[in-house]
Amino acid sequence: MDENKEILTLPVIPLRNLVVFPQMVTHFDVGRDKSIKAIEEAELENSKILLLSQKDAKIMEPTADDIYKYGTVANIRQILKLPHGQMRVLIEGEYRAKTTSIQESEDMISASFVVIEADESELTIDEEAAFRLVKQDLEAYIAANSKINSTAIDMLNEMETPDLLIDMVASYLPLRLEDAQSLLEVTNRFSRLEKFHAILQKEIELLGIENKINQRVKNQMGQVQKEYYLREQLKAIQAELGDGDEESEADSYIEKIKKLDMPEETKEKVIKEANKLNKINPSSADYGVLLNYLDWIVSIPWGQETLEESIDLDKAEDILDEDHYGLKDVKERIVEFLALRKLNDSSKGPILCLVGPPGVGKTSIAKSVARALDREFVNMSLGGVRDEAEIRGHRRTYVGALPGRVISSMKKAGSVNPVFLLDEIDKVGSDYRGDPSSALLEVLDPAQNYHFTDHYLDVPYDLSKVLFLTTANTTATIPGPLLDRMEVIRLDGYTPFEKLQIAKRYILPKQLKEASIREDQLEISDNALLTIINSYTRESGVRNLERTIQKIIRKAAVLFVRGEKDSIRVNVGNLEKYLGPKIYLYDVLDEANQVGVVNGLAWTSVGGTTLKVEANVTDGSGKVQLTGKLGDVMKESAQAAITYIRSVAEDYKIADDFASKKDIHLHVPEGATPKDGPSAGVTIATAILSALTKKPVRNDIAMTGEITLRGRVLPIGGLKEKLLAANRMGVKTVLIPHENARELDEIEEIIKRPLEIIPVKEVKEVFKYALVDGEDENK
Repeated sequence: MDENKEILTLPVIPLRNLVVFPQMVTHFDVGRDKSIKAIEEAELENSKILLLSQKDAKIMEPTADDIYKYGTVANIRQILKLPHGQMRVLIEGEYRAKTTSIQESEDMISASFVVIEADESELTIDEEAAFRLVKQDLEAYIAANSKINSTAIDMLNEMETPDLLIDMVASYLPLRLEDAQSLLEVTNRFSRLEKFHAILQKEIELLGIENKINQRVKNQMGQVQKEYYLREQLKAIQAELGDGDEESEADSYIEKIKKLDMPEETKEKVIKEANKLNKINPSSADYGVLLNYLDWIVSIPWGQETLEESIDLDKAEDILDEDHYGLKDVKERIVEFLALRKLNDSSKGPILCLVGPPGVGKTSIAKSVARALDREFVNMSLGGVRDEAEIRGHRRTYVGALPGRVISSMKKAGSVNPVFLLDEIDKVGSDYRGDPSSALLEVLDPAQNYHFTDHYLDVPYDLSKVLFLTTANTTATIPGPLLDRMEVIRLDGYTPFEKLQIAKRYILPKQLKEASIREDQLEISDNALLTIINSYTRESGVRNLERTIQKIIRKAAVLFVRGEKDSIRVNVGNLEKYLGPKIYLYDVLDEANQVGVVNGLAWTSVGGTTLKVEANVTDGSGKVQLTGKLGDVMKESAQAAITYIRSVAEDYKIADDFASKKDIHLHVPEGATPKDGPSAGVTIATAILSALTKKPVRNDIAMTGEITLRGRVLPIGGLKEKLLAANRMGVKTVLIPHENARELDEIEEIIKRPLEIIPVKEVKEVFKYALVDGEDENK
């Protein structure tokens, strides 16, 4: 075979895991910048491209050393542009080539090469013999490979040129990259035939092994089917002989299903599913899936109610009082609910939602309701649930499918009428897997939940007899349609007096019992408990209070075990020995009235607190400065207060030009703590007016309320918590918005008794009570 000595140059595409032969038509995707540039360059010339295979397909940017020297010149037939800048190229191989040099640039790779022409001279005797062997190999390969049409033998016999035959056949064989490349590189005709014969012999041997493995698998499958039919025949024979006493798996499930108290339509559907067991091969995956489904069907309660509940209102009140101190409104609402159940046990009633801060006893109230009704109690936490399948379950078509947590909890309860607590309903999320809150709409709607359908069970299930209770920290994050299904009962937290009683009656005895310490060994005085409540645990609930008492008990236990003490009495004097310095220090009243300093009241997530607001006026150009890390709402309240004072400056003998000649600096201490909320308007206005008029503000008065530009005092929230904060501070008089006065009837007398509470409608009334000698100023 003579090589054409003429040297040609073409753009190069390095191929990964692919060797292209002459006469081969194929397509491949191109994404590398240099390869795309090579195609564009070829299109500008004669659509010819040189295809060289990479030695290692993992190399993303190959160099000359990373690609083989032999390849194929191909003609580009079609180019299809794909997304993300890629191309799909259809090529047809034309002839083999050997590179003489490879040139690399920043844009692309090109190569100089000589053409390897096919040897079309007359075959020698050795070549003729090798050519026959190759044809015999191909006939054997085609006979063993059922995927190849037998007419291909006739087409191969017509090929008289060895190179053409080898190139055509090699394009379709599943050759390793190294074998295909070596076959492409051999230039001697006899050597090429000899190498191709060796490759075909190996492929025929591999194909024979594949066929043996395939036949063995088919025989095994046939044996399984044969055993299945033989078992069925054996069952029939045993039935004829009267020996078939052993109940089949399907019959066993059907017998259990018939005993269940489920609707007839549902029963028929489930029995039909059970009958499928007789038609499915026990070794198949579907058989196990169906068994699991039937196990769930027969294990969840269908009509099994808890023994008839005996609703005794006195007993229920005793249980609620035994488990919880305070919470008067909550207990009254639950007793009302039970009274309605007593009159009409089929009454659907509302879904109660207990809303309050952490640690106030929402979950334990639900447990007490279950105990009062003698019902089973199940708890399902919804915190962080984002997948709708958590509620409704997965369909059986999914691998590892299971019912949702509602049905799972019903199985755990073992009855159709448990007390079912949906905990933390305000923390339900949603994403691409669905919206669990929408699935809960059906669960909590008495008009729909009698036919709740779990995706796994795929039959209606009656939830109408379940007593659903829910808990949440806030209603702000509960979707509107879901909140509409529920009646909200708020638990606003405990007063210090209530916490003291809870600590004495519940927490301390419980913790002493768990530590195996007698009550006469460790005593904590009432004053010490109050100090813990006010100075170590500032919270709405009692969770941190319990942890703090545990800390005292642990330190006492160490002293008992070491024999250093036989008994311990903790009082205010030695409390810091066990708990360290106080964590929270409440504000105290100033000793004297001060100009520009006003006691404000604020609500936080852990209860009420006091907030001093300070104002100072200096000569300047009318600038207003706000400090103390105030939020946007408080900044707007300050602006509204200043505008109002400008409008009434004449009434309070303030110079008309103060707005242009005085700078006002408003500051709220504890600057590192963010402060915001719509209830500081009157406090800010009073501080600014005091600073402008130089009239002191009463040190024993505190106030809360928002202000309008016309001087009206708007209502606020958290009144109970704010009055508690005023009590702790020791103020005597509290100014509240007039519209909040109706809430006073619901606040305990122990909170109101030490205070003079004055409702006000206008800011001028606030000025009258707060500013010293303010009454004379407004005559």
